[in-house]
Amino acid sequence: MTPVSVLILTKNEAQDLPGCLDSVAWSDDVHVLDSGSTDETAAIATARGAKVSVRPFDGYASQRNAGLKLPFLHPWVLVLDADERIPPELAREMGGFVAKAPANVAGGRIRRRDIWWGTWLKHAQISPFYVRLVRVGRAHYEREINEVMVVDGDILDLGQSFDHHPFSKGLDHWIAKHNVYSRMEAQVIASGQRGQPSWREAFFNPDFNERRVHQKGLFYAMPGRPFIKFAYMVLARRAFLDGWAGIRYAILQSIYEYFIVLKTKEMREGQGSGS
Repeated sequence: MTPVSVLILTKNEAQDLPGCLDSVAWSDDVHVLDSGSTDETAAIATARGAKVSVRPFDGYASQRNAGLKLPFLHPWVLVLDADERIPPELAREMGGFVAKAPANVAGGRIRRRDIWWGTWLKHAQISPFYVRLVRVGRAHYEREINEVMVVDGDILDLGQSFDHHPFSKGLDHWIAKHNVYSRMEAQVIASGQRGQPSWREAFFNPDFNERRVHQKGLFYAMPGRPFIKFAYMVLARRAFLDGWAGIRYAILQSIYEYFIVLKTKEMREGQGSGS
């Protein structure tokens, strides 16, 4: 067994959870924090030996922070969603990582491979690196939309990747989820909560997540964002090298960006309030 605990966040994940649990069968301490599923999620987790806790959902960061406070067996925990999978190579690398990590290291950053139509979106994927392996008690999440893991200590990169299947439940589910995300992003922009982004921080901050925060802040100040995003993904990141899956994904991301633009405008002008 790899001496790493596992935390899986769920809400009606009866379809994806079995595959996720199969991919972490190497751990003897798997926890499922459920947000009140109405399907067989909890029963599936229990039947496969996972420890199930139920907590009403009140925000993405707060839910994950509650999960990080569960009583884990091991000093390191891996945080996953049900549509993610851990290959055996990564499990073995994590075992060596936690065994040798010095005390100042409290997190491991791992590359996530987004997969659609059997294709790894290697070029189209915008944010491929995530801190998911952390020392218990030395990490927490901030921001309720596109939440960021904040680690008390140094972070090292692992060489192996894990797989993510964002379209496993179909295109309708992806669109519905991003409809919610776009509203949350628009609320943050319209309220001015993002603060003043810095060009220097956007390009030179050593922390990847901090760079992303400032890059997004600068990006949200640009006109024509949906078109800029499409051009960036297709031309700068060469999403076309991922085939039609990459091009279609770039189109979807541009539409998502346009949702944010329209909803921000609606909120600022007080439209859609029924008044």
